[in-house]
Amino acid sequence: MIALSLAEIAAVVGGQTHDIPDPSVQVTGPVVRDSREVVPGSLFAAFVGERVDGHDYAAQVVAAGAVAVLASRPVGVPAIVVEDVQTALGALARHVVRRLGATLVALTGSAGKTSTKDLIAQVLQRKAPTVFTPGSLNNEIGLPLTALSATEETRFLVLEMGARGIGHIRYLTGLTPPKIGLVLNVGTAHIGEFGGREQIAQAKGELVEALPEDGAALLNADDPLVRAMASRTKAKVVLFGESAEADVRAENVRLTDSGQPAFRLHTPSGAADVTMRLYGEHHVSNALAAAAVAHELGMSAEEIATALSEAGSLSRWRMEVTERPDGVTIVNDAYNANPESMRAALRALAAMGKGRRTWAVLGKMAELGDEALAEHDAVGRLAVRLNVSKLVAVGGIEASWLQLGAYNEGSWGEESVHVSDAQAAIDLLRSELRPGDVVLVKASRSVGLESVAQALVESGAEGEVAAR
Repeated sequence: MIALSLAEIAAVVGGQTHDIPDPSVQVTGPVVRDSREVVPGSLFAAFVGERVDGHDYAAQVVAAGAVAVLASRPVGVPAIVVEDVQTALGALARHVVRRLGATLVALTGSAGKTSTKDLIAQVLQRKAPTVFTPGSLNNEIGLPLTALSATEETRFLVLEMGARGIGHIRYLTGLTPPKIGLVLNVGTAHIGEFGGREQIAQAKGELVEALPEDGAALLNADDPLVRAMASRTKAKVVLFGESAEADVRAENVRLTDSGQPAFRLHTPSGAADVTMRLYGEHHVSNALAAAAVAHELGMSAEEIATALSEAGSLSRWRMEVTERPDGVTIVNDAYNANPESMRAALRALAAMGKGRRTWAVLGKMAELGDEALAEHDAVGRLAVRLNVSKLVAVGGIEASWLQLGAYNEGSWGEESVHVSDAQAAIDLLRSELRPGDVVLVKASRSVGLESVAQALVESGAEGEVAAR
């Protein structure tokens, strides 16, 4: 964070200082909410959770070097006491962002936010110091914490914005007003909470409504609901996608033999070839979004193409590929799932597995509301249509819908199996995998299927699966 005295912070957040001998002492380190992340110069934000109360760690964090605690009650060590810690955190982020000389880039969408944010960050880092959302900390707490990690040297601040309802993104843009706003897509993620895709579009479009007239709205030309958001902003509109009308577009899109996308990138300033290190054709749209941001910030087509070709995955469990010594390939995409990302992952599996046996280990997709049965059935059917060798559906009723869709689509009834839990899936795969097989693992985060991928990786390291 930019250096601020405790007195300045108290004034910004409307707090009272307690047990602070010298209010002129400065916070020079990050603002953190996890006591394990405290370093000398930090400010510790004490949140009260369901199981843990951050106030209980006040003495510990100060002993570890925190300058003070942002708290909702006195804690016996230097503290700035406020009525609500979350509100105070947002106010502090708003103040710091106004002081920064950085360009704020914000992005949202139903799918691909984190992967796209990681691509944008890796491209922009080649131009100037860049701070970006770690993982998917894109809510009313994670976003201000990210903004507060910026320093005087930061030139680009890339912020992922999530929403679970109307008004959420409007609130986030109020904390960190963006100059560039990017909308990836409007899908079915969280449709059970929103009530429909039109409501999702309404929520996502709050991002472009927040842009200034001298800003830029970067919109997916291939998604009609996103493209229609052009009417909701006074900012310049830049279209990206595979559409011929897109300002930043891809031509000659293809997948390499290993399932990595390649294409010819076209921007208003030129064209260049891209071959990505990531897996799956869905990353083409993500890459074009990143290219649109980079072009808007003055990078050439050649610079952008080089950066995209060298960019990797920065966030865990998102198409994370491990090649085992016995020739089995594990694709861990278990961080989260929705119908769009599930279909994209299955197509990537099919591309990676040409000439090899393929396994799709899938669990439920959460928060689909009335669409849950139809969407799980459709994903099961798609696995069979893509000639995935075996679908292993893991878990309860939603998994049974996946398996039933595959069973009804298949010819022999042997294309799928339903198992009760992650351990059952692990046991099945350990007994059935052969060298050369490709295994995709994917489900909503609450299912915890990353344990399956991790166990299979460890099995290969221990040599538990022998050649058959």
